[in-house]
Amino acid sequence: MAEDNKHRDHRDLGREMDLFSFHEIAPGAPFWHPKGMIIFRELEKYAREINDREGYDEISTPIMVKKDVFEQSGHWEHYRDNMFWFKNPVDENETLVVKPMNCPESTYIYNSKIRSYKDLPLRFAELGRLHRNELSGTLGGMFRVRQITMDDAHIFIRPDQAEEEIVKVLKVIADFYKMLGFESEFYLATKPEKALGTKEEWAVAEKALKDALENSKIKYKIADAEGAFYGPKIEAHIKDSQGRDWQLGTVQLDLVMLPDKFELAYIDENGNKQKPFVIHRAVFGSFERFTGILLEHFDGALPFWLSPTQVAVLAINDKVLDYANQIAGELKEKNIRVELDSRNETIGKKIREAETQRIPYLLIIGEKEAAGNMIAVRERGKGDLGSMVLEDFIKKCPPKS
Repeated sequence: MAEDNKHRDHRDLGREMDLFSFHEIAPGAPFWHPKGMIIFRELEKYAREINDREGYDEISTPIMVKKDVFEQSGHWEHYRDNMFWFKNPVDENETLVVKPMNCPESTYIYNSKIRSYKDLPLRFAELGRLHRNELSGTLGGMFRVRQITMDDAHIFIRPDQAEEEIVKVLKVIADFYKMLGFESEFYLATKPEKALGTKEEWAVAEKALKDALENSKIKYKIADAEGAFYGPKIEAHIKDSQGRDWQLGTVQLDLVMLPDKFELAYIDENGNKQKPFVIHRAVFGSFERFTGILLEHFDGALPFWLSPTQVAVLAINDKVLDYANQIAGELKEKNIRVELDSRNETIGKKIREAETQRIPYLLIIGEKEAAGNMIAVRERGKGDLGSMVLEDFIKKCPPKS
């Protein structure tokens, strides 16, 4: 295929690779198939590895809360049309919201006890399931959904800690995209026309973000008036293999919405109450959208660590099944995701179907390989690598980064 035509819609790839599907009973919400859930879980696992390494504590907050929470935060005024909400059928005085973001709920955990200046920074991570009422005409596969899973975090800090924490988050975001082969571009999104807080508060927040970018030696552009209604933000953009621009990770500095509206405080070294700042952080944004981007960027040929099936063992005939099973078992013991194809089909058909699934490595097992305790290896995109012992093949399996 011509280079500019080889990339296909992620919805087609999702069907072909048996990753996910969409159904009319749940508009804008994917049904993750077993192989798709492997991708989801690997992203989730890596997000948690980042959080553990960077000192985040994981939390979980309710998916349904009273609308009072969002009236207090300001989302009810600014974001109500994008929420799913309903009157409680057994209590007409109660209106409930299926949460569209994790921000306000995290404050209830922060406020559950008195916080000292020594406790900060306090980093709360939440891999939260969210729901947003997108118009049906705007829904588009994984790119625009109503049910979203976010790699979310909120960092509660003293004002003097802002720049240092933002620098750390920027490094995490840049390193993550670099690991996947993306080049990052950063934008500083400033105060929109309608916003909470004073000019002075916005100036402080924008300066902290700007200083963090400059001290990180990150080139950036200004996205004028593109900040959130409660604070400025740094947006991380990447370009995919088709040259499309995607805005993914964000670092937002909030001096007014959560700190003021939810009366957040910590006790300083003199025993006085002080107001913390809050950083809202996401590395790759939603699992759904990011999966769609990755599928189209790699045309389904995902990196080894994200591939649902990493190795396929293809038995040429029934005579080698015992040896093929042995090979598959040894790979499983090494935590390599492996499938054994023992069907009564030609080896050519087995290879074609495995290549359609974008499996990184195919191990061909014939009588010659079984007799010599060898495997014949095919690598995705490179073809035959020749015969080798299993131990040498395992050494070839690439790490995550």
